[in-house]
Amino acid sequence: MSDDLVSPFVEDAELDAEASVRPRRLADFIAQHRVRDQLDLLLKGAMGRGTPPDHILLSGPPGLGKTTLANIVAAELGAGIRTTSGPVIERSGDLAAILTSLGQGDVLFIDEIHRIAKPAEELLYSAMEDFRVDVVVGKGPGATAIPLDVEPFTLVGATTRAGLLSGPMRDRFGFVAHLDFYSPADLDALLHRSARILGVPITADGAAEIAGRSRGTPRIANRLLRRVRDYAEVRGNGVVDEPTAQEALRVYDVDALGLDRLDRAVLRALIDSFKGGPVGLSTLAVAVGEQSDTVEEVCEPFLVRAGLLARTPRGRVATEAGWHHLGRTPPVDGRGGVVQGDLFARDE
Repeated sequence: MSDDLVSPFVEDAELDAEASVRPRRLADFIAQHRVRDQLDLLLKGAMGRGTPPDHILLSGPPGLGKTTLANIVAAELGAGIRTTSGPVIERSGDLAAILTSLGQGDVLFIDEIHRIAKPAEELLYSAMEDFRVDVVVGKGPGATAIPLDVEPFTLVGATTRAGLLSGPMRDRFGFVAHLDFYSPADLDALLHRSARILGVPITADGAAEIAGRSRGTPRIANRLLRRVRDYAEVRGNGVVDEPTAQEALRVYDVDALGLDRLDRAVLRALIDSFKGGPVGLSTLAVAVGEQSDTVEEVCEPFLVRAGLLARTPRGRVATEAGWHHLGRTPPVDGRGGVVQGDLFARDE
């Protein structure tokens, strides 16, 4: 059977599984305790006054629950939600059509809001502040601006690159929150909850094994849980325990730190081909057969956070921990110190 016939069903199954384990109420949302408490105050205060809450900006790395929190906001308010993304909104007219279709108190969720087109962003300013948009009809001297009222709504914006948001856009959000990576204990609790929902028998050591390889990200934890479940049902006794999790994740090329095949390829190329660096991003990307954006945005954030790779003015450098993770011995200088390149030297 061709991939064209199989892939839609697989994708739908993955989306259904992901949606089923997402919490639908703030009380069920695991971790992000500070953000959760702040949102609880914001929503209860607004509901007590009978007005829509201030616009909300959620920032942080992918997979930490920004979309889930947007849906929770709508559920807690008992309001409808309209979902779109920044790259989709190319013209101000596209955004005007969405805004004028909102009902009283609805939630508009814009994912990757930093990628919204500039004309649409400027239209959004008046909608956020005055609940009004000006639609321009015609061109040239005969163009006319028609003001349209928008029902009071709450905008929830999500971004993985908060620094790319313009100052005027950021200032119009009444509540700004940053989501942090999850601790192993929080991921452990999340995995037990997901396993109950999916009907997967899981032991404490099995959950701990998956949590330790999930890179602090609930989306990855839930994905690994589903893959280990497959292994347990096909090649095991159906129970996700520590040995089953270890063997399943070995099959899926996820090592003890959570590095996958591409992560290790980047680290291996840096160490084996370039003697630990420094080496430029584009050169490193060519060495592993990937695009520079993929290496920079997908692999490097975790490798840097795990202390296996460092970004320097001269290029990427493997740290001592990176050498040891691949079972390599880092080079030493004449005084017995580890040679990792000059972390602070600049190109002439």
